[in-house]
Amino acid sequence: QTRLVESGGGLVQAGGSLRLSCAASGLPFTFRNYAMGWFRQAPGKEREFVAAIGRSASTTYYADSVKGRFTISRDNAKNTVYLQMNSPKPEDTAVYYCAARSGFASREAEAYDNWGQGTQVTVSS
Repeated sequence: QTRLVESGGGLVQAGGSLRLSCAASGLPFTFRNYAMGWFRQAPGKEREFVAAIGRSASTTYYADSVKGRFTISRDNAKNTVYLQMNSPKPEDTAVYYCAARSGFASREAEAYDNWGQGTQVTVSS
């Protein structure tokens, strides 16, 4: 059974830092065969793309709103993808979800067919 489990969320002050992790297990194929993405959803808003990383980590995509502040990375030996959040802002407050797809990295949520349950990130001003 495929499981993506996010961790590392919590309360952080604006300008601080936080690292989210997403551990994958039970995927039909080896973890390195999956592109991974991070998405987020704030109350009353649509789910939006944050960052994505390709299977070999040579390809990364970022939403304009987080470019230069957030960094996505992966450790294929640990079946884990990370989102380093530096200088977070109150508008980054949301539930953050990781997602996996057996193909190229994508900015589109509809392209991903495996999702975690999410972890809450709250940024205080």
